Amino acid sequence: MTQKKIFCEECRNDVDYMITEVPMTGTIKKTTYHYTGKEAHCHDCGSLLYVPKINDYNLKALYDVYRTANGIIPLEHIMAIPEKYAIGKRPLSLLLGWGEQTFSRYYDGDIPTKQYSDMLTRLYNDPAYYSEILEAGKDSFKSPASYEKSRKTVDTLLGRGLDTANESKISIAIRYLLNRCEDITPLALQKALYYIQGFYNAFYHTFLFSEDCEAWVHGPVYRDIYYRYRDYHFDPIASASDFDDTILTTQEKTVFDSVINYFCCYSGKVLEHFTHNETPWLSARKDLSASAPSERIITQESIHEYFSAVKDKYHMVTPNDIRVYAQDMFTNL
Repeated sequence: MTQKKIFCEECRNDVDYMITEVPMTGTIKKTTYHYTGKEAHCHDCGSLLYVPKINDYNLKALYDVYRTANGIIPLEHIMAIPEKYAIGKRPLSLLLGWGEQTFSRYYDGDIPTKQYSDMLTRLYNDPAYYSEILEAGKDSFKSPASYEKSRKTVDTLLGRGLDTANESKISIAIRYLLNRCEDITPLALQKALYYIQGFYNAFYHTFLFSEDCEAWVHGPVYRDIYYRYRDYHFDPIASASDFDDTILTTQEKTVFDSVINYFCCYSGKVLEHFTHNETPWLSARKDLSASAPSERIITQESIHEYFSAVKDKYHMVTPNDIRVYAQDMFTNL
């Protein structure tokens, strides 16, 4: 537990306080949502204290649950758009035909309407769509240099060809893993993808891959990926050629690198044992024998619940903190 100093009205003094995680409920637009929040209590008298940053944390946690439940773009994706396309918040807002401060409000945490959310989601996922908007609205830029900077950036993204622009997130993740990892087998690749999916959701409240994984005998498996690499059997997959990581968002690269650093250092069999001790795989197979074939889906709900709980249990703040969980799993084998 983290201890800080803040004024306690009961003790009439600046005191240490303890932060604990607690289940909370909140109401947005007459609907109640349940989420995990935080409380601060005086170390001396136990009184509940008001700490601005904890209040902000709880508000964001409530909004994150609301966004997920209502199909609203995650805040982290909104924040990634200006960086991805090398454009300022105000110019982007004007480019979209919005008020000058509208995008900035969403960037700072305001929740967009579903219509605006869908537009932002498409912008986040589709450089070609952004390119069309950029060209149609280039007269909105006050500086030609600002337009050229964004134009060059999106052209670089699209210049890799339509295959890359339309490439699925899971295929991009695989190319990155094969470029960065040495001697990764099909078994280890499957487990790395599973942990990317789980921890990306835990930190950013959305699923990176649209594909479902299945609870096979040897752990979670993405079926199409299995057939793509099955001829390698137990041998390492051939390394990928140079990978330009500018196609990744900051969030994607952070999760990919953390999984590579802290999970891909183990063999596929070790990672298989990890997953055999985790709730999503166990729940999906439940009444099946250890050797029974299965096509049962490991649900997104179970992945979300498990990895969110892991993040809370280990007090993770950034994806780099998954190191402790990986080490703990290995120690307990």
